[in-house]
Amino acid sequence: MVEGEEKAYHRESNTSWGWRLILLLYISLVAAAATLTLLRNFNRYFHSSQVTQVSGQPGPVVQNYANALQLATQFFDAQKSGKLVKNRVAWRGDSGLQDGSEEGLDLSKGMYDAGDLLKFGFPMAFTATVLSWAILEYGDQMKEVKQLGHAHDSLKWITDYLINAHPSPNVLYIQVGDPELDHNCWQRPETMTERRPLVQINTSFPGTEVAAETAAAMASASLVFRKIDSSYSKSLLKHAEQLFNFADTYRGSYSVSIPQVQGFYNSSGYGDELLWAATWLYHATGDLDYLKYVTEQHGPTFAIWGSPSWFSWDDKHAATQVLMSRISFFGAIELPMAENLDLQMYRKTAEVFLCGLIPDSPTAAPDRTDNGLIWVEEWNCLQHAMSSAFLAVLYSDYMVTSQTEMLYCDGKIYKPEDLRSFAISQADYALGKNPMKMSYLVGHGGNYPQQVHHRGSSIPVDADTGCRDGFKWLYSPDQNPNVAVGALVGGPFQNDSYMDIRNNSKQGEPSTYNSALIVALLSGLVSTSSVPKHL
Repeated sequence: MVEGEEKAYHRESNTSWGWRLILLLYISLVAAAATLTLLRNFNRYFHSSQVTQVSGQPGPVVQNYANALQLATQFFDAQKSGKLVKNRVAWRGDSGLQDGSEEGLDLSKGMYDAGDLLKFGFPMAFTATVLSWAILEYGDQMKEVKQLGHAHDSLKWITDYLINAHPSPNVLYIQVGDPELDHNCWQRPETMTERRPLVQINTSFPGTEVAAETAAAMASASLVFRKIDSSYSKSLLKHAEQLFNFADTYRGSYSVSIPQVQGFYNSSGYGDELLWAATWLYHATGDLDYLKYVTEQHGPTFAIWGSPSWFSWDDKHAATQVLMSRISFFGAIELPMAENLDLQMYRKTAEVFLCGLIPDSPTAAPDRTDNGLIWVEEWNCLQHAMSSAFLAVLYSDYMVTSQTEMLYCDGKIYKPEDLRSFAISQADYALGKNPMKMSYLVGHGGNYPQQVHHRGSSIPVDADTGCRDGFKWLYSPDQNPNVAVGALVGGPFQNDSYMDIRNNSKQGEPSTYNSALIVALLSGLVSTSSVPKHL
């Protein structure tokens, strides 16, 4: 993809009022066509069910999810770089203490992205954004099961790093370590020997998607810390605004500017990250310019209204649609007609996505295993299942809190409970209700992966190994000597099978972004309560 080029579905942004009126007419016609079906079904629906009424306080705790959440938050401690403080993973020690020193920076904190020893800024920022979102929506439920403090600590470990990685408005360090050098070694982070060069984006080598995702992480985290540490929150917000301006002013894909990232976290385009970041900045600041950016200015170009896509570290469209729907559900301000229409388009597209998740919906997506797990690709399939389930439970709670009674899916009516049931099905599959009878969350239940593709987990703490001779631990037939508690591995193949072999990185490698997604999902399922009307 060449610089400035967007995804194939992007359209020109010179949208006229006539175009908006056509969209409005289209929505009206769809609504009219649906009316007869709604009338036929509404009486049956209304008398057979009512919207679940929940209080603002968490309800009874679902112990299985509480136990799983307590484990899932621990994996962040297994991934931390730097000088560790009160770390819950006994087999981890200090590492990466000199990261950034060649440029006079302290980049010792942050987290290794997966089973290797690299710090990739793009997925790390995504991890922080999702973790912030979970805290903002479900912090009370996290607190109820004593995980909120751990979530705050893990989030701040990342944002401390991101602040230091942004030394000036138009410079962002996006990577620590060389993937080729790193992948030629198999060793514990505490005993790393290879060089750890830095990679940056700047005005000459832009990276819109990673700068915008980092802006989203800082803006969302600024909301988390607003009542905890106001000065830290203000610092985060300042960085977020600078990074968004950098991302938007110097547009260009980091996959083009820095071709070596294509083999690891290649970007499919940056329009979604610009919308995602601006949406979070609107929530963090209340500045209507950010809302205008996401709606009338760039919504028609970047938002792919009417065409759902999967939520992942690379694609933020579905998440932005749900987050923008929050404004539609709870926003109290009066908006111009054009922006109201654009908000409707975000919500309509979110509902198209959500209707595709409900198994018996007329528009149910076929992308799932025979046993019902959302399955999009072989590598790390659980990412899409967990992200979809999180958006489903969140939208369900938006409906309940706003007393919205129904979701209309191409002739059928669904309730908030239907979305929650889908989310529960995905969580339960990941926790062991699957044909393998295996929990893909390490440490949960009696049967979980024993040969997780993870260096620190696979090498004994007292092993004296260098770069190359550590590979004997990769190929060892024995189970890992250190249990990577809370790791969510990649997941099953489409036939619901799983091979627990350490060198099977497709299925057996955990990641921090998987962890953020299952933490978010479990936080929404651990009990029931209304979500806050304002973040």
